[in-house]
Amino acid sequence: MSEQEQPIHNGPDSGGQDGASQATVETPIFGAPPAERGGFPPAVWGVAALIVVVVIGALVYAGRKRPAPAPSTLQPADAYAASLPLSQFAMSESENLSGGKLTYLDGHVRNAGDRTVSGITVQVVFENDLALAPQIDTVPLTLIRMKDPYIDTEPVSAAPLKPGDDREFRLTFEAVPDSWNTQMPVVRIIHTEFK
Repeated sequence: MSEQEQPIHNGPDSGGQDGASQATVETPIFGAPPAERGGFPPAVWGVAALIVVVVIGALVYAGRKRPAPAPSTLQPADAYAASLPLSQFAMSESENLSGGKLTYLDGHVRNAGDRTVSGITVQVVFENDLALAPQIDTVPLTLIRMKDPYIDTEPVSAAPLKPGDDREFRLTFEAVPDSWNTQMPVVRIIHTEFK
C-alpha cells in the first residue's frame, strides 16, 4: 500500500493478523498540518499599521499651510494704492436664503499705474458714534463680472486690471456691527499683487 492509500486508523477491528493494536497513522485530509509561523501575531501588525497611519496623518496636518488670519487692526496703505483710486461708492442690503442680512459695498476701481494688477486686498472700516473701536474687515476686492440676471463677482486674478482699466467691484459683508453709524465706510487698499 502506498503512503497515500494508508488507512486513517488501523486497529483490532480493521483486519489485523493477531488482533493486536498496530501503530496508528493519521494523514491529514487537506495538506500538511499547520505549522507555527515565526514573526508577530496579526494583532501586532494591525496596531503597527494604525500607528503608521496616525503618524502620516499628523505629519500631513502639521505640514499644511494655514492661511494667515486677516488683520483686525488698521494696516498701512499699499505702495501701489495711489495708482488704484476707488470711487462711486454705493451701499445696498438684501436677505439671504437663511433669513440673514447681507450688506454690499459697490464702487469703481481704476488702474492709473503702469503695472497689471492680479490681486487687491482692502480694509473696510465701519465707524460708530459711540466712541467705540470701529469694526475693521480685511477682504479681497472682487470685480463684478456680470449684472444680469443677477450680480456675479470674480476675483481680480480672473480678470487682472491692466493699466488704464476701470472696473466695477463689489464687497459683501455677512455682518456689520450694530453700532455702525450707517455712514459710508472707509475703504483702504493694503495689499496688491501683480501679474
